[in-house]
Amino acid sequence: MDYQFRKIEQDWQRYWAENKVFKTENKSNKPKFYVLDMFPYPSGAGLHVGHPLGYIATDIFSRYKRLKGYNVLHPMGYDSFGLPAEQYAIQTGQHPAVTTAQNVARYREQLDRVGFSFDWDREVKTSDPAYYRWTQWIFEELFNSWYNNSSDKAVDINTLISLFANEGNAKVNAAQHEQDIFTAEEWNSFSEEKQQNILLSYRLAYLADSWVNWCPALGTVLANDEVKDGYSERGGYPVEQKLMRQWSMRITAYADRLINGLDTIDWPDPVKEMQKNWIGKSKGSSLKFENIEVFTTRPDTVFGVSFLVLAPEHELVDQFTTAEFKDAVEAYKKVSAVKSERDRMSDVKTITGQFTGGYVKHPFSGENIPVWIGDYVLASYGTGAVMAVPAHDTTD
Repeated sequence: MDYQFRKIEQDWQRYWAENKVFKTENKSNKPKFYVLDMFPYPSGAGLHVGHPLGYIATDIFSRYKRLKGYNVLHPMGYDSFGLPAEQYAIQTGQHPAVTTAQNVARYREQLDRVGFSFDWDREVKTSDPAYYRWTQWIFEELFNSWYNNSSDKAVDINTLISLFANEGNAKVNAAQHEQDIFTAEEWNSFSEEKQQNILLSYRLAYLADSWVNWCPALGTVLANDEVKDGYSERGGYPVEQKLMRQWSMRITAYADRLINGLDTIDWPDPVKEMQKNWIGKSKGSSLKFENIEVFTTRPDTVFGVSFLVLAPEHELVDQFTTAEFKDAVEAYKKVSAVKSERDRMSDVKTITGQFTGGYVKHPFSGENIPVWIGDYVLASYGTGAVMAVPAHDTTD
């Protein structure tokens, strides 16, 4: 007897849909289990083989857990808002709302045909106002909060305003940019504009100048994983490092909570180590070599310093560059500008640098210390400058 797989699949898939076999109950006595897939970009005419390749593995696990008595949450959605959808619309000459809706419908048809055990009542589309209203709500919550180091949590910004108005900021223990000390009387005499600028130094969401991957052809900032060898992954356009004013999150305030939280989850040790590296917390000291501030985890090696290295985009590079080395420094900066931070961090085998011609005084010995630039130093990490101690650091 032939196996009539088309008819059997259609019959069972219809049964699953009509009876909501994979629906997740909000209230259940069963133990919970959450299986999350990476949502696809609906920026093409259909799924590619890489999508079901991953989804099949998680679907097998979801079904296994259901059979073991778990209340399994296995949702599916579409990462449908942003550059991929925009680029597909540009390439096809259609409005992104039209192409995105068409692609989502096609993706859903294909996912259903494979027979995945998704709870479609929990479908997410990031281009749907019903979804992104919550991302906007989250931003507002962050903007209207400050991090209280004493209680180790975020607190309403109005509590901080009240503290400033009654006590000033001398006793405030907060995650913040450096702020001058002011009294309650001084705070109350400040203009509204000055008060808001001060509060911006305390808010969890704040404006700051930071280096980004800027793609002029696409007219947007790209994430590190959207850049390969100095070009955009989509379109192959040149990408450069650019200092831009943009919204940032005070994620460093949560570094300890993030690290300590890793002890409470059942993840493999290598994955936890990757997370710790991503969090990137370092303990150390700041030292000043004249007007160059460096952060170091090994202040005990300061007497072994034989040169300093600035990030190529550091604001003091031009100040230290002499006429003799100006052309060489500019050429080095141009080469560095097309590399992403990820490329610069990962390429540990090719360490390069360029002497600026300038020197600073060692803070203890008074010796002249040469100032170099090197793209293994990042402007976004620490102060964008490092003291080099070849005796203790193979990179140096």
